[in-house]
Formats: sequence, structure tokens, C-alpha cells
Amino acid sequence: MHIVYISQYFPPEMGAPAARVYELSRTWTKKGHKVTVLTGFPHHPTGIVPPKYRGRFLMKESNDGINLIRTFVYATPNKAVVKRTLSYLSFMLSATLFTPFLLKTCDLIIATSPQFFTAIAGFFISRMKRRPFVFEVRDLWPQSIVTVGAIRNRLIISLLEKIEMYLYRKSSHIVGVTDSTKDILVERGIPQEKIKIVKNGVNLDMFRPEPKENWVREKYGLRGKFVVSYIGTMGMAHGLEVVLKAAHQLQSEEDIVFLFVGEGARKDSLIEIKQDMRLGNVLFVGEKPRKLIPDFLAASDACLVHLKEAPLFKAVVPSKIFEIMAAARPIILGLEGECQALIKSAGAGLFMKPENFHQLVQCIMQLYNDKWLCEDLGQNGRRYVVRNFSREKLAADYEDLLIKICNGKE
Repeated sequence: MHIVYISQYFPPEMGAPAARVYELSRTWTKKGHKVTVLTGFPHHPTGIVPPKYRGRFLMKESNDGINLIRTFVYATPNKAVVKRTLSYLSFMLSATLFTPFLLKTCDLIIATSPQFFTAIAGFFISRMKRRPFVFEVRDLWPQSIVTVGAIRNRLIISLLEKIEMYLYRKSSHIVGVTDSTKDILVERGIPQEKIKIVKNGVNLDMFRPEPKENWVREKYGLRGKFVVSYIGTMGMAHGLEVVLKAAHQLQSEEDIVFLFVGEGARKDSLIEIKQDMRLGNVLFVGEKPRKLIPDFLAASDACLVHLKEAPLFKAVVPSKIFEIMAAARPIILGLEGECQALIKSAGAGLFMKPENFHQLVQCIMQLYNDKWLCEDLGQNGRRYVVRNFSREKLAADYEDLLIKICNGKE
């Protein structure tokens, strides 16, 4: 089977979309399938293109047996809405125009969100190649950007929603990553038999329990500290101001340190707030290569997962929770709905109401004062992902679905 996977993001870029596409593609390649990933030149989230890719309009390369076709993308930091939209449109246009001539044949096309301009490219390429089009819905877009206030113009929102529904109707199949996604789409009139769920998972060899006192603690002066980490995108949806409020409340607890790892649209603002509040217990270390993330998880005593309070986010299950559980670290979850139910089922964390810094402080102090609770929650999480969320197992489930689609049995 020759699978074409369209994603604007791919390593060396960080983040859940790039990781999912890479790990699924690598697994399918190992099982004998040909996988071609159509992607852009890496620049997310800083807007800086690495030297080896600069000045290129089109490029082919290989990564772990995966065929890569990189097409032009307008590189911009993950901040201004207009520039980000131009980046999305540039990739959609370059992918749609050039890829059909670079692909001799394929069996099906998968296009993955979060932004559905990628899916528009997938739709057109599938029509030109006369092959099934699978729309992989990681985030419900545009609802997610409307929720965080990135777009307020009702005419634009209405147009985007019409495009969204058109793509749902015209796709051969829709693959979601949460059960809630299926429920929402069925309520909107999409036939449930058209929707399949293949959840996110984790590479259990890469993310595993490791000693806490490692080079990360040595380098950043964290030895002997109780480290509460936030690792990932610092965007408009994440509401991370709540962490700084908690840090301010806990300044008298000299052993507790807050560690931020990553980039995003709100990072500079968060650093300004830290400076204004004179928070000596907060450390920003920037984005790190994915291969180092397991070390930062290992150095953590507790890991925070948080989104702003909004009904839409009850359908979200951030993929980072599986990596945290695989590393056997307890989660402090500021998120309701499906994700909270999953963490409760695993027995892997404590819960706070989104954006409530008082409850965040309570969770931190509960873990700080009970090292055995930290250990139990971490081990519970590890056992749970080993049983249910191995990336290898989920890739095999996805592979079975794609084979059935190609054979006309789905």
C-alpha cells in the first residue's frame, strides 16, 4: 500500500501533529508499506527555517524510510493571526499545485488537521489522483480558533464552517483522535459509520521511567528541587497565566520550582508577567529537540496539562498526557471532559478546575507533601499506557482501517 500523508508539520518541528505523523509513518514503513509525507519546510513555531532548508522551493528527502516531499511555505512565527493564515494558505497552494506532478501513483491520501487548509489540499489531490481521501481530524477547526478569540468576524467564521462541513461530506472517511470528536460530528449530521477513532499514543521505548536526578537538573540548578513542569506549546488556548499566579502564591516554598519548556504565541507575554511579578521560582528554557523531552519529563516531579475553560476543550485529549504517563510522572490536569475521564480511569493524576490557581496550588502542595502519592500516580499512568496506548498497537489499528478502505470494505 502506498500511503500519502499530508501534514504541514513534520520533524525536526516539535509538537503533537509532527510527532503523530512521523511515528505512524515510520511504523507503517517498517511493516512494508510505502509512505510519502507531503509537508512544508520546518519553521514552526519560531518562524525560523533551519539553514539546510533555506532558499528552497521544493525538496525531496528521506527520514527513517519515509519519503518526504517538502513544498514552499510562508515561514512566520506562530503569533499574528493574519500571517499564520497566509502560512496555511501558502502550504495548501504549493502542495496542491506541485504534488500531483511529483506523485506517480498512490493508494490513498490522508490529510491531517489542526488547520483544515491541509485537508483542502488533500481533497484536491485525491480528486486528481482518483484515490480515497481520509480526513484526519485532530482538532475541530475552526471552532478551536474561534474559542480562543483568534477570529471574531462572523462572515469569515461562517465561510470556514461551510468549508469544514464540505470537507467532512466529501471525504471517504474521517479519522478522529477522541471519542468526543465522533459525538460532535454525528450531532452535526455526519454519518457515524463514516467516522473512525484512532487515538493518540506514545512510543514506549522513547518515553519510559528514568532517574529524576539527571543532566537537566544539573544544568538548570534544579537538584533537590520539587519541579512542576509545563512542556509544550504556550499558545492562546493554554491559559498558562494560571501557573504564574500559582508560582506567585508559592514563592515562600523555596524547594518548589516551575519549569516551562517550549515556544508559542504567549511565551513572550508570560516571560513579561514573570518579570513584572519578580518570580524567582519560574524558569523558561525555550524549545528543545524532541529527543531531549524524555529527559525533561524525567527531571519533573509533576507535569501540568492545562487549557482554558471552554466547552469545546472538553472534547480534547492532549497527546502529551500519554508521554507523561509513559514516563511515570503524575499529572496535574486543568481540563474537563474526556481527558479528565481518561486520567481518572488510569489513576494517574490530580485535577483542578481550568484557570483556578487556588486549586493548582492545592494539587502541587498535595504532591509536594506526599512522595508516595507521586510514585503511585506515576506508576499507574505507566501501566495504563502500556496496556492501552502503545503507538505500535494504534498504528496497526489504523493500518487495518486503511487496508479496508483501499479494498473497498469500509
